[in-house]
Amino acid sequence: MGVFFFKTKHKLSSIISMIILLESVLSQTFKFIPRSLEADSMVIEDDAENTSVTIDITPSVDRYYLSVSEVLTLVEGRFYTIKVLNGLDVVYKDKIFCTNQTVSSYSINDNEYVQHSTNNDFVIID
Repeated sequence: MGVFFFKTKHKLSSIISMIILLESVLSQTFKFIPRSLEADSMVIEDDAENTSVTIDITPSVDRYYLSVSEVLTLVEGRFYTIKVLNGLDVVYKDKIFCTNQTVSSYSINDNEYVQHSTNNDFVIID
């Protein structure tokens, strides 16, 4: 799970937390603290396409956490909404961000924007 920090005008800092996963054909594991330690399915909704997939899960319990290992079909650069259910009850809700970059060096412009230097001089006349 990645944690992002940002500055505010207040002296207290704020933390935004979300699940960070890879675009991968392999099983990925993530942990979360649910409202109850039982769950049987999860719904992952693609925020860009507005489509959702329901997956049956058998999470393992690790103290206060549930741990889920699943193969997920995700697209890099997209956000997803995840709802973990126990029957019809929502026991956990969060956001997923899919990226193959490391979280500590993540850049939205990764290999897409390259700054070019120029020696053009111009004069502004009032």
